[in-house]
Amino acid sequence: MAARLPPGSRGLDFGSGPGPTLSVMFEESGHTVSVYDPFYAPDSGVFQREYDFITASEVVEHLHRPREELDRLWGCLSPGGVLGIMTKRVLDHEAFSRWHYKNDPTHVCFFAVQTFEWLASLWGASLTVVGDDVVILGK
Repeated sequence: MAARLPPGSRGLDFGSGPGPTLSVMFEESGHTVSVYDPFYAPDSGVFQREYDFITASEVVEHLHRPREELDRLWGCLSPGGVLGIMTKRVLDHEAFSRWHYKNDPTHVCFFAVQTFEWLASLWGASLTVVGDDVVILGK
């Protein structure tokens, strides 16, 4: 994701956790990053700003209202901005039945490539599947 960003971009690390790491990495690369976490950095004022990029690393599987939260993040992106999401993805029904990831009681929703294709279509976004666990949606 960093390779896609112009110098001095403004970002949001959504679901930063108790010790933000992504924001520090992006700041070391010259970007300005705000953090949000409902438990550790609950400043909802971050949703009143626009960002060139938003990261959500290992957080979307914890969302009780994923459509609402993802729409809110998408609304905070500037035109040309990117939303990077890292989460384990569902492969198929059979694999899901054996999948350890679903057994974590804090994991309440799951995503497949088709989910991200649907979101891209809904938002008119570009979609890049970067690897097994990462997608980037472009506004």
